[in-house]
Amino acid sequence: MAQVQLQVSEFLTSRIDAGDFPSAVYLVGERGRVVFTDALGDAVVQEERIKATVDTVYDLASLTKPLVTTFLCAKRIEAGELSLDDPISLHLVEFDRPDKRAITLKQLLTHSSGLPGWRPLYVLTGGDRSATLHAIANEPLDYTPGTQVLYSDLGFITLGLMLERRAGKTLAELAQQEIFSPLHLEHTWFNPQSTLQAGIAASELGNAFERETCEGMKLQHNSWRQGLVWGEVHDGNCYFLGGEAGHAGLFSTAAETFQIANQFIAQRTMLFEPATCRLFQTNFTAGMEEDRSIGWKLASSKESSAGPDLPPSSFGHAGFTGTSCWIDGERERVFILLTNRTHARALPFANINEVRRRFHSLAVAALDEQSVISNQ
Repeated sequence: MAQVQLQVSEFLTSRIDAGDFPSAVYLVGERGRVVFTDALGDAVVQEERIKATVDTVYDLASLTKPLVTTFLCAKRIEAGELSLDDPISLHLVEFDRPDKRAITLKQLLTHSSGLPGWRPLYVLTGGDRSATLHAIANEPLDYTPGTQVLYSDLGFITLGLMLERRAGKTLAELAQQEIFSPLHLEHTWFNPQSTLQAGIAASELGNAFERETCEGMKLQHNSWRQGLVWGEVHDGNCYFLGGEAGHAGLFSTAAETFQIANQFIAQRTMLFEPATCRLFQTNFTAGMEEDRSIGWKLASSKESSAGPDLPPSSFGHAGFTGTSCWIDGERERVFILLTNRTHARALPFANINEVRRRFHSLAVAALDEQSVISNQ
């Protein structure tokens, strides 16, 4: 292992020792090839102990938003089937009401729709999945659409349901047909089979975090999961929606996440027209709270987890379980860090954005050193 890569592994090991997360798998790629990867710590600690490997599958949580939902929307924009300026009410009659009629796909994709960030849909619907869109559409807007950025799970749940309704297929079926199968992915799914559990990193014991959040909102729910969430989606709304949704539910390895991430790079993509990849680097929310392209956060955003050594045009996303993926499209570099920070830790979970920033800086240094060695 090269000395600079060793620094990456030593740094992440120190954060495992500090209790930020029990395991970490990272992958750093350039120009379509894996340059550095390593697995550290234990993917499972409670009930039994299983070491992480580079093949460990993680609950990617909100990485589902760019890697699946944004991907599928962009394919339809590319084909002319959807437009960024389409009002969502054109596709979902539930949103054909005065306060939401003008919300556009672009606003949903850039978290500027005015929809609240999160609500426990399993409570608001009375446990009826078919009432999900009505429950979201009934929520008052937090601000006038197009005037602010507020990260919203509800917006991406809406996009996922729109995609399903238009296609007459589930999100998992669409992802398998349009992403996983063309890329020959074998360890990327929604709702992993129970026989695969031992190869999956574990998550939280019960749903203590969401339970505390609901209690703070004075909302009651009587069906909280009590056991170890392991091999099923951690996110409560996604679990309620059957394990697949526009905002969460995707499971994958670092290597297969890398394969999907490369599709967003113009010089690497096999599934998009290269010109489509400009959408992922275009700032559609200039002057607002964050710089957002469709589905991704730009590194130019204030206090971005990209850190100081990724260029401002880089784009990335994080997942609540402790995952992240950042892409430098100009240099064709991908930085993937998968952890399970929600496992074997009392609340509050560690905020690992500073870990991500340091990881990116060390990884950039490792790539630059490798480039110098290769050119000698």
